[in-house]
Amino acid sequence: MRLIVGLGNPGSKYERNRHNVGFLAVDEIHRQNASFSPWKSRFQGQTSEGRLGNEKVLLLKPFTFMNESGRSVGEAMRFFKSEPEDILVIYDELDLPPAKFRMKAGGGHGGHNGLRSISAHIGPDYRRLRLGIGHPGDKKLVANYVLGDFAKADQKWLEPLLDEIARNASLAAEGKDSQFANKLTLALEPEKAKRQPKAEDTAERKSAAKKPAKQSHIHQARKQNPNVPTSGPMAAMLKKLLGNQDEK
Repeated sequence: MRLIVGLGNPGSKYERNRHNVGFLAVDEIHRQNASFSPWKSRFQGQTSEGRLGNEKVLLLKPFTFMNESGRSVGEAMRFFKSEPEDILVIYDELDLPPAKFRMKAGGGHGGHNGLRSISAHIGPDYRRLRLGIGHPGDKKLVANYVLGDFAKADQKWLEPLLDEIARNASLAAEGKDSQFANKLTLALEPEKAKRQPKAEDTAERKSAAKKPAKQSHIHQARKQNPNVPTSGPMAAMLKKLLGNQDEK
């Protein structure tokens, strides 16, 4: 069983918080994919089972509050005997600008209390989808910022981002993280995608760089230092072509 976990805090008061963007992403996956069952209480959270691509998937929203997310994730992981690499956690990232995202497998918690709790319960080797919410610019403002609602202006980038995550969730469920990230980039940042060189183009450039530059016949002849006549008409002609070696 694959687990897609969205992080957030339970309750209507937190529903549209920046800190709840993981919940919002999982809700959109559930809304767009008819195979998923209705939400029900399980594993100290809200869960729904369905299929994405070729994989059976559990959507999970821990209701333990953010700082104890690992209790819920660990319980679900043990029940299904899943491995950390079967788990994708979607969460908010202060250090990314709004509308940006990053895929990553393993690593530290980066100060995120939800990740800190999950890593304490199941280790650090699970996969992560970080969704940028931006930074308020002052550490003292962070708590109010992440627990504040998205502004109306944010909907211009938030809704397309959530939509593309849901549309391509089958790739993430199947562990095709690079393809998933490429799909999102093509949809959300087409100009950036155009600037990225194709793999075959890069290989051709590297191959061309390794090939020695072609040299003229005269240059090759000079390097070979041929044994030429020193007198007569032929010698005079060759000296004009090859240059006077004695003058070097």
